[in-house]
Amino acid sequence: MLDTDPLPEPQVRRSRAPLAWLVVLLLVLGGAWAWHAWNTRAKHERAAADDASQRLTALEDRIATLRSEQRAQQQRLQQAEATNRVLRDELLGVGQRAALLEDSVSKLVDPDRHGAQAIRLDEVEMLLGMAQQRLQLASDLDGARRAYALAAGMLDGIDDPAYLSLRQTLAQERATLDAKGVDPVRDASTKLTNIETELARLPSTKSVGDAGDKPWWQRVASRLVDVQPSDRVQLQAASDRSAAMEALGIELTLARAALERRDAVAWAAALARADAWLPRLWPDSPALRAQRTMLQGLRTQKLAVASPVVGTTLAQLRSMRAR
Repeated sequence: MLDTDPLPEPQVRRSRAPLAWLVVLLLVLGGAWAWHAWNTRAKHERAAADDASQRLTALEDRIATLRSEQRAQQQRLQQAEATNRVLRDELLGVGQRAALLEDSVSKLVDPDRHGAQAIRLDEVEMLLGMAQQRLQLASDLDGARRAYALAAGMLDGIDDPAYLSLRQTLAQERATLDAKGVDPVRDASTKLTNIETELARLPSTKSVGDAGDKPWWQRVASRLVDVQPSDRVQLQAASDRSAAMEALGIELTLARAALERRDAVAWAAALARADAWLPRLWPDSPALRAQRTMLQGLRTQKLAVASPVVGTTLAQLRSMRAR
């Protein structure tokens, strides 16, 4: 009898199936846990990244705020430095004013500056300074003489014998200026007026006697041809002579203007241009040549007044007051 028993093999198969399902369940649970852990970690990383981004933005804002505050602080420092510089300059100015006040007080304490004598010395110094400026800047001899005369009158009112030598120096300086004679500007103006007066008296054409002095052949030829130098052609037409006289008057006016401001260059140039018009307005004659010689002499006349002794009295007075 054959022994056949098929029952044990199906039992083994049934016992392995739950184990497989258990493994699958564990794998599913493990995968779910891993996915949950990964998802949680990703959320944490995203949150950390967001937090870092917010911190970085806040840090940048803080840095920008610090930079603006630094610029404002730098501006305040610059303003404070400028204020300190202004205050320092004002302090120096106050120091200088204090020094000037101290000097003024010390001068007031000086016994030589008390009363009328101090006032007279101040006026004498001012007048001497004005006289020196009139000579140096404008060469005004008459104005300087008047200022020296006023200074001498003020100095005579001081009885202090210490200023005796100063009065002697002033007298010598006044004598030197008086020896200069007439102011060169006034002298030149007078001579120019005399020349204008003499020119107005000259005849505009040659006289018959002058023509008679020529040889017979020149008198005959002059009726046909009158030969004259091209640079000294005498103007005959009334319109030409009128225009030339106006030009001469303009040149003489310019000469007088240069004379008033003591401009030697403009004075000589105006006289030279005026001299060029004379032979074209008047015929050659001894009187015309004399006036032209005088006019040329005026061109070389000096208009300024110079003297080595000018200013010695002022220098001596300042030296005496400084001591």
